[in-house]
Amino acid sequence: MKLVSWNVNGLRACVNKGFLDYFHEVNADIFCVQETKLQEGQIKLELDGYHQYWNYAQKKGYSGTAVFTKVEPISVGYGVGEDVSENEGRILTLEFENYFLVNVYTPNSQRDLARLSYRLDWEDRIMAHLKALNEKKPVVFCGDLNVAHHEIDLRNPKSNMGNSGFTEEERGKMRTLLNDGFIDSYRHFYPEKEGSYTWWSYMRNVRERNIGWRIDYFIVSERLKDQLVTADIHCDIMGSDHCPVLLELSVQ
Repeated sequence: MKLVSWNVNGLRACVNKGFLDYFHEVNADIFCVQETKLQEGQIKLELDGYHQYWNYAQKKGYSGTAVFTKVEPISVGYGVGEDVSENEGRILTLEFENYFLVNVYTPNSQRDLARLSYRLDWEDRIMAHLKALNEKKPVVFCGDLNVAHHEIDLRNPKSNMGNSGFTEEERGKMRTLLNDGFIDSYRHFYPEKEGSYTWWSYMRNVRERNIGWRIDYFIVSERLKDQLVTADIHCDIMGSDHCPVLLELSVQ
């Protein structure tokens, strides 16, 4: 089974920059997107063979997630019960026969860390959600998690220490999750690989010079470890300030 996750930073804009070419070429069984930035009825995607599930933000042109899947899920959940995350369209949970898929767009704690306390509370709720699901079936957790876990996960760790996405608090939440029955699939295959990033600033020549951060992930339940086939970062795919990430599992 092939899964792809991509923060498209505005799906309508990304469609105009080749989204559908990549979508059809990669031919994923499940394709997750974040930061769709649209409301119901603002786009019509003809994706033959895929079921489409959308979680829209109430605020126009903001946030939002979607999942396109070849296999129809048993059930679909929107948010985890808290009003704010549901209003911002940040969480989709799909139940399949052998696993749960959770697609999220994690809140940014903002440049001045004004939203850090909210972000950490959100992390606690998501972690509780993942643990509850994991007691029933294995979990595949993906999306823009807005955190670089280790220094190897961004180009300039020293100058970014304590900045949004690289605070000790945010990194600590990721560490707790990975110490509690979950695996960072990319680091499972490439534990020491440097220069592997999924987001770059739009500032001039930043992407060309690969001054980036790895903040987009596929994280899976530890008991799926033996079913991990490959993980990849498609850094050559343009259309957003993020690039797609891929995971292949030997599970249906």
